[in-house]
Amino acid sequence: MGKPKVICHMTVTLDGKVTGDFWETEAGIAAADAYYEVNRLYKADAFACGRVTMIGSFTHGWQPDLTPFADAQVPEGDFVAQQAEYYAVAFDRRGSLGWRNSHIYDEDPGYDNAHIIEIVCADANKAYLAYLRTIGVSYIIGGDTELDLKKVLGKLKSLFGIKTLLLEGGGTLNGSFQRADLIDEVSIILAPIVAGEGEKNLFEGGSTDVYHLHVAKGMEGGSLWLVYKK
Repeated sequence: MGKPKVICHMTVTLDGKVTGDFWETEAGIAAADAYYEVNRLYKADAFACGRVTMIGSFTHGWQPDLTPFADAQVPEGDFVAQQAEYYAVAFDRRGSLGWRNSHIYDEDPGYDNAHIIEIVCADANKAYLAYLRTIGVSYIIGGDTELDLKKVLGKLKSLFGIKTLLLEGGGTLNGSFQRADLIDEVSIILAPIVAGEGEKNLFEGGSTDVYHLHVAKGMEGGSLWLVYKK
């Protein structure tokens, strides 16, 4: 079956953090600009984020009214609403993200018009899955009660033709991919900032592994673009 090439693309502080108030600083804003620039350079078929990141960046906590779908009969298995040129893959195992329509609309061309694919478990709320069908959001059943990431990647390739996937956090999702040995390349925008205690790491709960430096390039605003490959 094979899987897409997975590139973990993130902005990281000098102390290895991916969250914090540093985004609001001048150097943080410059690092974000560099991040989006590299995102567009990759020209990937899809990007993937976890539930918390999707809420913060796209759904902003909105929730649909699922009452009309309480008794809906939902066919078993995956739902492919359409084929698209670009996809937004949302890892949301319980099925809770509040999508309003089938695509992401964003000012940045690296995210705009991406067709949404929800990654859920078989025990996700059937009313929620019925709602996704009515708005044309695709979904993949990635496991019974926990996600099988290798299985999910295989389906992304076979069902949607995704060959290159940008994994863009957060740290918990990144860590899950890293522990499963599913990351082929790590692309880091290293921001010249120390975030401090209490913030999330690039790989939460990661395991020991070795990557090899492929690119080191200075970016506008003092950031450094680093690319490591397996």
